[in-house]
Amino acid sequence: MKLHSVVLALAATAAPAAGLCPAYESYAAQRNRPLSPGRHAFPLQRPSPHCRTYVVAEVEQTIDKVRGHIRDPDLYRLFVNAWPNTVDTTVLWKGVAAEDANQELAFITTGDIHAMWLRDSANQLQSYKRLLASPSHNATGDIAALYRGAINLQARYIRQFPYCNAFQPPPEARLPPTRGSNRADLVTPPYDANVVFECKYELDSLAAFLQLSWDYYQATHDAAFFAKFHWAAAVKAILKLARGMMQGTYADDGTVNPSPYTWQRDATSATETVSNKGAGNPVAGNLGLVRSFFRPSDDSTIYQYLVPANIMFSRFLTRCAAIMEPIDADLAAEMDTMANGIAAAIQRHAVVKHPRYGNVYAFEVDGFGSSNLMDDANVPSLLSIPHLGFKPASDPLYRRTRDFVLSPSNPYFGRGPVLNATGGPHLGPGMAWPMAVIMQTMTSDNDDEIVGGIKQLMGSTSGLGLIHESVNTHNEVTWTRSWFAWANGLFGQMILDLLERKPELLKRSFQA
Repeated sequence: MKLHSVVLALAATAAPAAGLCPAYESYAAQRNRPLSPGRHAFPLQRPSPHCRTYVVAEVEQTIDKVRGHIRDPDLYRLFVNAWPNTVDTTVLWKGVAAEDANQELAFITTGDIHAMWLRDSANQLQSYKRLLASPSHNATGDIAALYRGAINLQARYIRQFPYCNAFQPPPEARLPPTRGSNRADLVTPPYDANVVFECKYELDSLAAFLQLSWDYYQATHDAAFFAKFHWAAAVKAILKLARGMMQGTYADDGTVNPSPYTWQRDATSATETVSNKGAGNPVAGNLGLVRSFFRPSDDSTIYQYLVPANIMFSRFLTRCAAIMEPIDADLAAEMDTMANGIAAAIQRHAVVKHPRYGNVYAFEVDGFGSSNLMDDANVPSLLSIPHLGFKPASDPLYRRTRDFVLSPSNPYFGRGPVLNATGGPHLGPGMAWPMAVIMQTMTSDNDDEIVGGIKQLMGSTSGLGLIHESVNTHNEVTWTRSWFAWANGLFGQMILDLLERKPELLKRSFQA
């Protein structure tokens, strides 16, 4: 049985009893009828109701409500296909912890990979954050319960293996582990492959746990939840790791500090291994920045002070300090101090002068004076700074950085008749990511830029009516991943954001 057959056959754990459901990876690669009545003729790509993995009444109500606000039938169909993709297809299991029946757990995959990424699952759920404001009375499909389950499970994973980024199903789910990504990687500290799917240390993955926590708290004000289980212990583990990752390569006497973490893989791609026996390129220490061995693309960094990850980490450390205050005031103060130190260090060490655009944020720095001027499509990115809440879109430094990112001066900005957007080393030059177009649209107030972004997104699905991971800038039919839940959810999030910010734009026709 293929992976996605397993996923959908297990939908009965969270949805009505299912009959035989098709593998969604195959289903999503077909043009399923009925087609939308516009020139794009998008297929209907939602699985049948009995095949959906987590049925949420508020999701269906929102889809119905949006119908009257989007004029273009193809754009509406794209929203219908994309926004519910996470709850439709990726909630592999929801239950409770073996040691405490009051502790909810939820295992959420990325889509076509049978594993739970901290970053991806946090961002997938953010697509439904607005539904948290109105508590659900639907006991079997409650978004708040899904958030709590994901937070609790992520907290467990972080306490066990804080350097790791992607995880196997919990034992309570009684689902088999996936071995596909464990390629005899040489990793210290060691991990248990029955728990961990992949152990790439990414600062943004830890920041994503904080983001997920803040999203839930901001919408619900449910402070009691965070004191019940092991959330504070997970935050302690994150701070301990971060302190270790502020250490530089060299001690004061010039000797080499042992790295708290190393990672090596026998690979033909430079982004799939880490130099210097897994420790990475040298960095200066005690700057206030936190090292990251990998980017949110899962590619290895060149200079380990990854600026977007530090921005995200600082932002959500500050926010989550408010949650921690009634639980552990000393720890909350430490969170605030670290966050403020990182923010100050970003301004001191991560702002560099570009010959054309002037002072901009670098993508990576090493503290010795070297910097990497580029951006990557995955969030956190430099483009996403306002989305993260670190700086407003009107901030002059961000504006200059944005102009750089959206220009040919960014070495991974792909251009062509299909897409004009950032890509990254993960799939190489010429492959732009629709996620980057979505983020450009979400950080823009310019009507023409927003309309142009929507048109690009509608024209880059290869007729399949879902948001791909990447698309060749000159050839719509060359793409990766028909089933990428994060990108689909983010597209829906963009549409709902535009309904609040720019409702008149969604009254337009995009048929021309």
